[in-house]
Amino acid sequence: MELPRRERGDELLRVGEMARLRLRLRKLAPQHDLVTVIACAFDHRTRMLPFIYSDTRMAPAGVRAIGSAMVDAGFEKTRIVLQQWNRNFRPSAMQLDGRMPDLFMVSTMGLHLGQAMAMIRDAQGIAAPQRPLIIAGGPQARYQPDDLFSGNPANPASADVVVTGEEYVLLSLLEIILALRATGESMRSAFFRARDAGALDDIPGLVFGRGGRGQEGGMSEEMVDTGIQRLLGNLDELPDSALGYALLEAPSRHATLAVRALPASRVAWLTPISSIVMTYGCKFSCPYCPIPGYNQRQYRTKSGERIAEEMWRLSRRFGLRHFFGCDDNFFNDEKHTMDIVETLAKSVFKGTPLSKKIRWYTEVTVHDTIKMKPHLPAIRATGCRALWLGVEDMTAALVKKGQSVNTTIEAFTALRTAGICPMPMMMHHDSQPLYSRGSNYGLLNQVRLLRQAGAPTLQVLMITPSAGSKLYESTFASGQVFGTVGGRPVEAYMYDGNHVIASQLRHPWKKQLNLLLTYLYFYNPLWFVLAILRFRRGNKLGHRPALLQVFGMLGLMHTIQRTFGWGLRLGFCKIERLTAPPRMPLPMRSVNGGPAAHDNTVSKAPPLEFHQVRIAESAVRC
Repeated sequence: MELPRRERGDELLRVGEMARLRLRLRKLAPQHDLVTVIACAFDHRTRMLPFIYSDTRMAPAGVRAIGSAMVDAGFEKTRIVLQQWNRNFRPSAMQLDGRMPDLFMVSTMGLHLGQAMAMIRDAQGIAAPQRPLIIAGGPQARYQPDDLFSGNPANPASADVVVTGEEYVLLSLLEIILALRATGESMRSAFFRARDAGALDDIPGLVFGRGGRGQEGGMSEEMVDTGIQRLLGNLDELPDSALGYALLEAPSRHATLAVRALPASRVAWLTPISSIVMTYGCKFSCPYCPIPGYNQRQYRTKSGERIAEEMWRLSRRFGLRHFFGCDDNFFNDEKHTMDIVETLAKSVFKGTPLSKKIRWYTEVTVHDTIKMKPHLPAIRATGCRALWLGVEDMTAALVKKGQSVNTTIEAFTALRTAGICPMPMMMHHDSQPLYSRGSNYGLLNQVRLLRQAGAPTLQVLMITPSAGSKLYESTFASGQVFGTVGGRPVEAYMYDGNHVIASQLRHPWKKQLNLLLTYLYFYNPLWFVLAILRFRRGNKLGHRPALLQVFGMLGLMHTIQRTFGWGLRLGFCKIERLTAPPRMPLPMRSVNGGPAAHDNTVSKAPPLEFHQVRIAESAVRC
């Protein structure tokens, strides 16, 4: 279910609290020679449209943010390992600064949970005296921290503690542990002492095991949830994001770590796109989306000055020129948006306008793009070259966010006229046919309209249960979600929208085929040739549509290879359906013994009617 909200007025940290915490840690850091390794879990079976190529060419913002926070706090012996680049990395073989790290952190999305647990399992095989404190976090931890614990005595591997919040929660945890840590004591031992003394109970945003043999690496008896985090409201208080890029482990086939991190001169070659935090939050409350609940209905922003400075520093130090905003809806608030845009437009560094050095991209909605039509030329002038729009369903039969066929075409036409690529994100669902005669309801009908309106690329994903959304539990209860197909379990990586794993249809293989046919219609040699011809006639979008056709056709080959067999299995094998979300491995309680905020066995809202249970997650966020 959707995450509960803190009491009104208590959703955000006090102004300056993050800055004060960073300062306190800098005073503590010299007394503790900490070594830290941060790993980003990645399952290579997810490599297909629409994210292939960008998935390995953009170092994720989450692990970089944690690395930046560690260095900013004074813990400079930190390394970031991306499984996208280092698929053979093994925590049991890692050495940094000539020793086993004190802290091993794992960040994971739900898609990559299997790889995260494999790393945690390997780290728990390290001999107890040298074993690091294992901290798990990332999108999966926000909504389902219980998945990072084990209730199986034959496979007891679990994280020592899960951070369900952002940087402030992690730094608060370290501050408490370091304050109690004795000279020469391991961080893991100090953590258990702090946990057992109740010193962690007042840090909202943690889940940890208690009881049993948790300290020796065995199973705990229960999970303790300290509650929902307080959010950082002023994003200018975040550490400098450039710090994280200096910590990246170079691509390697080895299980171990290199002596030094990736040189600055190679960063732009390996990760030419930089994800950057500009705003968080969205005004819409779509029942399939967990984002509003996570942000507690708050809209949080960085100042234009801070964004401009970050872009300039990343460009100067690492040669980065392309920036993708980690926004839920950049056009959410017109005033804040234009404050940022106007600042970027007038930013000049060492005599060079910022807009001449960088190009940036982000996500918006159709509804807000219409409102921002007069400002689109000014937005392009700052370096914006593409905007991803959550169209979902042009007819609004699936979800209503102020879009319609006419407004969608109007928004796309306005963007194309301004020289900004409109990049649609679409959903496919049970009641939508591949093609409809005499209406625009069919998937191909809508894709044809989007192409005519100037869309150079396409994202189409099947609706999938999304943890943290209002409809998550009811989607299972209605029997839509597959448990096994032909005896093969549905694994975490298949919750990607490319695999049809939730449907009420008798023949769900048709939906799997619809996805492939839609991509084949959009990405093919004919449209590639037309894109080249339009470029020759001076199309304002330049060479980008033709280039995106090339990437799309190459990515489509991977998609067919990875999903065609699943479609055959859906067509010929028996499907076993689930009637409830996966059960928690251990009981979970709050610090005072009551219901836990992240306990998905406790219903936090009235049950939904069957006709409401139709939709879930459409895409993976950055």
